[in-house]
Amino acid sequence: MNALVEGRNAAESAAASALGRLVRRHDHDRFLTTLFAPAGAREALLALYAFNYEVAKTREVVTEPALGSIRLRWWRDALDTAYGDTPLRRHEVAEPLGRAVRGRSLSRAHFEALLAARETDLEDEAPATLDALESYAEASSARLVLLALEVLGESAAAAQAAGRAIGIAYALSGLLRAVPFHARAKRLYLPRDLVEAAQIDLARGLFELRSSPALRRVVGEVAARAEAHLGAARALRPQIPRTALPALLPAVLARADLARLARGGYDPFAPAIARPDPWRSWRLALASLRGRY
Repeated sequence: MNALVEGRNAAESAAASALGRLVRRHDHDRFLTTLFAPAGAREALLALYAFNYEVAKTREVVTEPALGSIRLRWWRDALDTAYGDTPLRRHEVAEPLGRAVRGRSLSRAHFEALLAARETDLEDEAPATLDALESYAEASSARLVLLALEVLGESAAAAQAAGRAIGIAYALSGLLRAVPFHARAKRLYLPRDLVEAAQIDLARGLFELRSSPALRRVVGEVAARAEAHLGAARALRPQIPRTALPALLPAVLARADLARLARGGYDPFAPAIARPDPWRSWRLALASLRGRY
């Protein structure tokens, strides 16, 4: 019960900040995970997740790739400032991100990987293979988990390996849940070779929000890869200190999403997949009480 009270107090505190309000509105999953982090690390984590939201939405807010590249260039310039010794940019996200970078000695390479992944979003090309999709998930999601671990002061090899696996699994499960959203925009994040081998009709099938046995097989194959990464991360649990847990909690949500997808026969258009999961905060609270991810 004390943990639940502490979580509620943390939620009120986090939501009171500008970053907290932004992340709570646009990345509720990661907002929830920050509630189980030490109070002193919470604002830095929120800065990371707010930055991730800002760059991840690039493809959705620009009308042409060139404008997206300009937007991402602005964030690279903001990082140049953060890693330099000049005053930080006055911006609701860039400024607290810069403080996190300087105060926590965050790795520049992880930010560069995140930005490179968002550059590929502008190309509107499906990943060629499942391995290519996994590489995209590693760059766009696992690097964020690794940065969160750095905020928490966790650099052990086991925590890094678990973070990478969980980041990939969370991204893959999220992309599967987002199949309807991407289909409406005539975009494909499923591996192109699997889609072609399954002879999925994009124009008259997937992009018309029509399911098929072939689509469900492809979704199941991607889900199996995500499950494999969660299994690898789970095997490392005995080596992971409890202090790393807030960065690794997305595993709990990915596992729940994959289980729901499995119950729906791997049909990304099943109504149950689209319904909000009312137990997400409780799943995280229980995992935190148990010290597990």
